Amino acid sequence: MSTLQNPTRLATALLMGLAVSSAGAQAWPSKPVRIVVGFSAGGPTDVLARAFAEHASRALGQSVIVENKPGANTILAAEAVASSPADGYTLLMGATNHTMIPALYSARVKFDAVRSFAPICTLAVSPTVLVTGPAITAKTLGAFMQQVREAPGKRSYGTPGIGSSGHFATEQFLRMTGLSMNHIPYKGAAQVVTDVMGGQLDSSFATLGSVLSQVQAGKLSALAVASPRRSSLLPNVPTFAEAGVKGYVADAWYGLLAPAGTPATVLQALEKAARQFTEQSGTAAKLQSLGMEPQSSCRDAFGADMERDVKAYTQLARELDLKAE
Repeated sequence: MSTLQNPTRLATALLMGLAVSSAGAQAWPSKPVRIVVGFSAGGPTDVLARAFAEHASRALGQSVIVENKPGANTILAAEAVASSPADGYTLLMGATNHTMIPALYSARVKFDAVRSFAPICTLAVSPTVLVTGPAITAKTLGAFMQQVREAPGKRSYGTPGIGSSGHFATEQFLRMTGLSMNHIPYKGAAQVVTDVMGGQLDSSFATLGSVLSQVQAGKLSALAVASPRRSSLLPNVPTFAEAGVKGYVADAWYGLLAPAGTPATVLQALEKAARQFTEQSGTAAKLQSLGMEPQSSCRDAFGADMERDVKAYTQLARELDLKAE
């Protein structure tokens, strides 16, 4: 008699199948997990990814390795993860610029920055900070704005490039305040910092990690941080809201994304590991040197933030008629 003709044997087979399926699900991860980073080794995103990988290896009981795949403003890394199997073994360490991709490269990319991914959790945040050098005498945000207002279009700000997070952050500020400045795009953040310190540039809206050591050494003046609250790394520097520009926030986030369709059980395990990482005592100290602070916004909340950012950056790029280089 076949299994289909014997109800008892059929029920037993089904139960065995469910047991095998359950065991397979519980076995994750049964091989190393890979975190892809769209930047070269040694940068803030890479260092954060490696710190999380070390923690996750212990939390998950399996090796978690970091793979650097720089190029095309992180598009290569995002594309690699979006096209990977949705099995939890390939993840993306994303950052704020991930949500700028649709604004600048929508005609080129083969993925959707939001819908091609399953958001897990943010791990850290780094505020944008307005810094000035010897070319600006103002020591407060109000005085800086007055100097800019008195010379419309002549005061300069430097960014790592057209369409960079610093470019978007500055243009958001200028639109909110009605000010006009001269944009000087570079091909990286390091030279921007050097030229602000040297007086060749007036200012820069930079991620805190890229300027923290210079601010602490007195080589740059930090006038305001674009966060909802003051940074513990610069407790004496006011937020933009405190300094008079209400509603201006330009935090840079760093977080984990998986390919869309990744099983819920896997996402839950990764979320647990991410939350543990941000809450453990040693994480804050590890991140401070990068100008970051731990932050854990997970799953639906993280996804909603990403979708909001994509819409805002796309609208701003349209207004500025920005074209990716």
